[in-house]
Amino acid sequence: MQPESEKILKIAQQAFEYFTNGLENGNWQDFIDMLTDDFTFWFPMGKFHGLNTGKERAKEFLEYVYEAFQPGIKLTSLHSITSNEKTVIFEFRDEGNLFGQPYKNRVAVAFDVRDDKIYGYREYFGSDGKSY
Repeated sequence: MQPESEKILKIAQQAFEYFTNGLENGNWQDFIDMLTDDFTFWFPMGKFHGLNTGKERAKEFLEYVYEAFQPGIKLTSLHSITSNEKTVIFEFRDEGNLFGQPYKNRVAVAFDVRDDKIYGYREYFGSDGKSY
């Protein structure tokens, strides 16, 4: 049996793969399937600013993200992964177009894991000097 922290990391890495796939091509179903019914997420700005609750709200958010970044956004580098017994944080850079304007950014996303599912998500980002 693997230690709990390794199991948490593996689950979060799978969720992150599904998440970046959704960013790139709008296919969010695999990620949504990993969310708990009481899923919460925190986003730092815009229509979804602050704390949001539920899978339906998450679906709205993910659809909005994909629409904003048509034709998709790509992860360009993964800088670090930090984890503990319930949370895994991925720090990365991504780029694409945001509402038709060039976009590049540094991002950190945290996934909270419980019972092989993601029950919480938080996103933090900062501009690297380019438009976003």
